[in-house]
Amino acid sequence: MKEKLGMTIGARVLKTGMAVALAIYLSGLFGFASPLITTVAAILTIQPSIYRSWQQVLDQFQTNLLGAAMALAAMRLFGQTPIAVGLVCILVILVSIRLKMETTIGVTLVTVVAIMEAHGQVITVALERFLMVLAGMGAAFTVNVLVFPPRPRRQFTEQVHHAFSQMSLLLRTAISNEMKEQVYRKEKAKLHKTLRKLEDSYNLFEEERKILARTKISHARQLLVSKQMIKALQKGSDLLEVVEEHYFSAPKAGDWAARFDRQIEDLTKYHESIVLKIENKMKPNMSMEPGEEREARLVAELTDYVREDPDEHKRLIFVASALFEYAYHLRRLEKLVDHIQRPHGEPEERRSAEKADAAAIRE
Repeated sequence: MKEKLGMTIGARVLKTGMAVALAIYLSGLFGFASPLITTVAAILTIQPSIYRSWQQVLDQFQTNLLGAAMALAAMRLFGQTPIAVGLVCILVILVSIRLKMETTIGVTLVTVVAIMEAHGQVITVALERFLMVLAGMGAAFTVNVLVFPPRPRRQFTEQVHHAFSQMSLLLRTAISNEMKEQVYRKEKAKLHKTLRKLEDSYNLFEEERKILARTKISHARQLLVSKQMIKALQKGSDLLEVVEEHYFSAPKAGDWAARFDRQIEDLTKYHESIVLKIENKMKPNMSMEPGEEREARLVAELTDYVREDPDEHKRLIFVASALFEYAYHLRRLEKLVDHIQRPHGEPEERRSAEKADAAAIRE
């Protein structure tokens, strides 16, 4: 997994270098005075997804056009004094923030300063600076689309596997407390880091929906499953926190170790089977869902246990609650997967399913 993530980072670095090289080549081809603005625009346009790269191109185009117009107007009104340049830069920053285009501020300020320091034919210089920015953006966007194009869905799937393998190891040893404390802390920190990356990958995956009009419904369903996959992983992570905080502080916790450990083991296997089902690696109609009888028996036993001493024994209730919450979201995930993978034969039924999927993803 580390090697794959390294390859992804390497591809981003490689594409940035290629975009810079292409920007410099275009600067020479078009006879620009300097490749500086072109290369800066290329560097800032490289983004982790095609959608963000395209959005960056649009934002850069708008703010640079606006910045050039403001620079020309300021020069006509106030001349080329340092104070005028500073005031225009402040105004450009404020306008960019107002338009929620903060990422374009750097290149826009370079354009403004380059125009306002120019001598001679100001309109000609302004046009040249604007074309430099367009050339840099075009170079970056071309490289981003053609060379190792971003694959948010594949990256998300890989990170789900990575997060689950980390979490299952911690869950299976949480009650038995077999892992060294230092190792446990280190692995849990890695899990939290992976879950944060998973959220970022989901956002990139979600953005693809805006440019994949032909597969909009299919993509919405995938997003629906992906969102619930993250939720299930988060609930498993929450269970780890609750076990650490409450289980070992509960009186006679060792008497419950076998029951909680068995329940967690069943849920971990269930989670693994759902991941396999999502990837179409499970036989149809197969499910490893734990029986609810064991949960009901655990609830009854815990109820009797708490009645003995409500103040001292309620800690295990917190553990059981987190356990059942994890189980609930796993069952919800499996039902969602079954619904999406089930073929909808009639046109009317297909339309109803598509409407339900679209409504769910909006939520």
